[in-house]
Amino acid sequence: MTPQIAETHVGLVVLVGDRAYKTKKAVRTAFLDFSTAELRRAALCRELELNRRLAPDVYLGIATFTDPDGGTEAVLVMRRMPAERRLATLVAAGAPVSDALRDLAKLMAVFHARARRTPEITADGGAPALRGRWAANVTELAPYRDRVLPAADVDEIGRLALRFVDGRGDLFRSRCAEGRVVDGHGDLIADDVFCLDDGPRVLDCLDFDARLRHVDGLDDVAFLAMDLERLGRPDLAGDFLDAYAEFAGDPAPAALRHHYIAYRALVRAKVACLRHDQTGAQTDAETARTYAAMALRHLRTGAVRLVLVGGLPGTGKSTVAGALADACSAALLSSDRIRKETAGLDPHTPAGAGFGQGLYAPERTEQLYGELLRRAERLLARGESVVLDASWICAEHRAAAADVAGRTVSDLVELQCRAPAELAARRIRSRGPTASDATAEIAAAMAEAADPWPRATVVDTSGSVGESLEQALRAWEAGPPA
Repeated sequence: MTPQIAETHVGLVVLVGDRAYKTKKAVRTAFLDFSTAELRRAALCRELELNRRLAPDVYLGIATFTDPDGGTEAVLVMRRMPAERRLATLVAAGAPVSDALRDLAKLMAVFHARARRTPEITADGGAPALRGRWAANVTELAPYRDRVLPAADVDEIGRLALRFVDGRGDLFRSRCAEGRVVDGHGDLIADDVFCLDDGPRVLDCLDFDARLRHVDGLDDVAFLAMDLERLGRPDLAGDFLDAYAEFAGDPAPAALRHHYIAYRALVRAKVACLRHDQTGAQTDAETARTYAAMALRHLRTGAVRLVLVGGLPGTGKSTVAGALADACSAALLSSDRIRKETAGLDPHTPAGAGFGQGLYAPERTEQLYGELLRRAERLLARGESVVLDASWICAEHRAAAADVAGRTVSDLVELQCRAPAELAARRIRSRGPTASDATAEIAAAMAEAADPWPRATVVDTSGSVGESLEQALRAWEAGPPA
């Protein structure tokens, strides 16, 4: 029986029959030291203990090799996994893996529920530590700016990543308080997952630096989501994270998923850059650029936004706001509904009054916008993008919204819906029961009182809802003006 040998820069694996034998090389690097037989044995014992958490029937024990001269070397003995059942191989072949990924999501959720938690572990997975890891990775990419990676992309990655962390204090504090940070796997990639008939096996956790294993559970599984996307299956990545959220009871905002996927992609970009230094291969440079582009794409998508959708009655602002919130999985807050709610009224209960009177008196309007922005600020700090549906005719209210965006380090996007006055009036007359009490006369009075809104992107709502939404989505993706 001819053995098969696989080699890495720090280890050697020999495959013989139904067993795999793994040894460490006598190397010392900046992040590990295997320079003596005792250190290598200790490292293998640690690897055995850590990996038995997820695959106890694969990691069998520690044995000793003896050479003809009597020298000994520790070896990790493992059950050999069938190569054809490797997740990466199955995905590349287009094999059905949805059920296996759902089983894997459940396995990881149970693993995280039982994983070790301490104050030190929590600190390693909190916002300051995460910010430090981002900053360190971006700094370590400095030698590759415009040599392997576009410098502008590296700069934008660093800026967007730190903006997210800096504005999401409430989110990260709550996840720490809920015990979401655990001693996890740390290196969950498709090459190390095997889909067997009796369930998945997960191998080869990160064992050389415990701090890099101390992560949010969502961060842990985001590594595999990133890898599935790299393999051309973002649909599987999304389904896997959805299943994990279900089994883990984790209501994390979509923005946090994007953030952690981006972090994992940037780490792989850095590894590819280091490999390029060693090999000089153009394929390694291309791999680094692919990962960096993935990181940037997810950071842009996951950027937290505060979107003001304003306009006069009848311009379709509520329709645009609702469609935009649905399309972007953002929270929607409506001034008409909150105005009625805070007055103790059902949203569809009429409360009509003249312009600036009754529920629409100036002091009531001030209270309304204050409440809108208080609710928005809480959501933004927890990683939820927010669409605010209101007229926004007052510059002071818009300035207050800009302050909220600044405090939560969120992107402010301002949209002003416009339609011809005759069309807007016809819409007001023909609409069914809504939370709005506006009339054509009130719309005319509001137009007279409105402050200029030069920073807003105008959305022409005279066409179809789809056309209006397309304009709003372009503004969402472009972000705030420079």
